[in-house]
Amino acid sequence: MNELRDGARCCLLLADVDEKLARVRDLSRSWQAGALKLDRESDPEPVDQPGRPEHPELIKASRVKRRGFGTIEGRAIMMHAIAHIEFNAINLALDAVQRFSGMPEAYYTDWLGVAAEEAYHFDLIRAHLRHLGADYGDYVAHGGLWEMCEKTAYDVLVRMALVPRVLEARGLDVTPGIQEKLRQAGDENAATILDVILHDEIGHVAIGNRWYHYLCKQRGLEPVPFFLELLDKHYPKGLFGPFNIDAREQAGFTESEIKLLTATL
Repeated sequence: MNELRDGARCCLLLADVDEKLARVRDLSRSWQAGALKLDRESDPEPVDQPGRPEHPELIKASRVKRRGFGTIEGRAIMMHAIAHIEFNAINLALDAVQRFSGMPEAYYTDWLGVAAEEAYHFDLIRAHLRHLGADYGDYVAHGGLWEMCEKTAYDVLVRMALVPRVLEARGLDVTPGIQEKLRQAGDENAATILDVILHDEIGHVAIGNRWYHYLCKQRGLEPVPFFLELLDKHYPKGLFGPFNIDAREQAGFTESEIKLLTATL
């Protein structure tokens, strides 16, 4: 891996969890050390599916059972779901690096950094999952995050609009409620891990916001009306609260966007 985007593609296709984590870290360190080239103009072969382990089994989101917090297994199922989100987030960030050509170097640096942080998050969650007597792959999961990746593969602007600004921002919204339930169940360790992740995820959503607005300006588009067009297409029922207004403001959502989000509450 002597070229950044090709290296990201190689990492994306790896199925073994530990190998993927190690290679992402190596790629990030090599890029930071100036040991990699960057080909901003190459058009890679499409990646239909990222590498993933045999387990967890993927099922429809509607079939994933609800997670209670009153038992160790219930908390393990919840932490497993978060681990799966983080694993998918690694792949989403790698795909943002390898798929889209013609972006500034800072774009590729940003998303490789996100991939490395998501790998760190996965390790934190998996360690706690093991503490609870389980491991990644022990429970079923769903593939909703990668489905949106596929739907936005045709345009980096649409990807920036709908993955960080919708799906990842949703994580900002729901995390405080999950933390409260974990603390009520006496799992302070898990709640503290989510403090770390929430802080970093604000930064990830901010990166998505920054590149979304950059691309809108580059193409002469008004960010809010265009975003509403995309929401009408992909989320015709709208986005539902609660919304973590403070975290979204820290992540760069504008006052007008916040008003739109809260208008129906």
